[in-house]
Amino acid sequence: MNLFDTIRNTLVPIHKEGYVFVAIFFVVSLILGYFAEPLFWIGLVLTLWCAYFFRDPERMVPQDDDLIVSPADGRISHVALVVPPPELGLGIEPMLRISVFMNVFDCHINRAPVRGEVSVIEYRAGQFVNAELDKASSDNERNGLVIDSRHGKVGVVQIAGLVARRIVCWVKPGEPVNAGERFGLIRFGSRLDVFVPEGGQPRVSIGQRAIGGETVLAEFASAKGPTLGRRI
Repeated sequence: MNLFDTIRNTLVPIHKEGYVFVAIFFVVSLILGYFAEPLFWIGLVLTLWCAYFFRDPERMVPQDDDLIVSPADGRISHVALVVPPPELGLGIEPMLRISVFMNVFDCHINRAPVRGEVSVIEYRAGQFVNAELDKASSDNERNGLVIDSRHGKVGVVQIAGLVARRIVCWVKPGEPVNAGERFGLIRFGSRLDVFVPEGGQPRVSIGQRAIGGETVLAEFASAKGPTLGRRI
């Protein structure tokens, strides 16, 4: 590996959604610096943080339809049986819900947890309480997706947090998605809930760090050999 490859592999690309924010932060830094030099350096640090927030790294995604991978980077905050949001149409029986909480330093690109077809997308307005709280699932602004997978309907809910003020979703009903494929993001600090169909067994614990597209949240068949991955 030469020096160019090393630099290229170290620098993480910025998602296009972040370009305008990075530009705004930098311009404001220049304006503030015109009045006071220390303000420029503070603004520059915030600009670099903004670029870091919107980073969009490649991930090595397991290619196995029996696995549900994490839809985001963050900390596992809840693993419990919970009745899914009514707008998803997943019924009134409790399902295994695994929640991933993202702080403002985590990568906020959201990825599909399974391969399948998007059958439902439903947005609900709401509050902006701390996304770590359990009530955030029902009280906060959210956008829910249902993906028809090999093992049934998988629910994925983007939940706005205390700081987040914008949920972005790029897919539409009827579109196919691959496991690990980018489908949206949330600005700035939030949570993802994944509702696992019957038969899925959790493979994470509360407090564990998850990597979007790579960490296995749940599994449907455990007596299997090594799983191949694909960089996305």
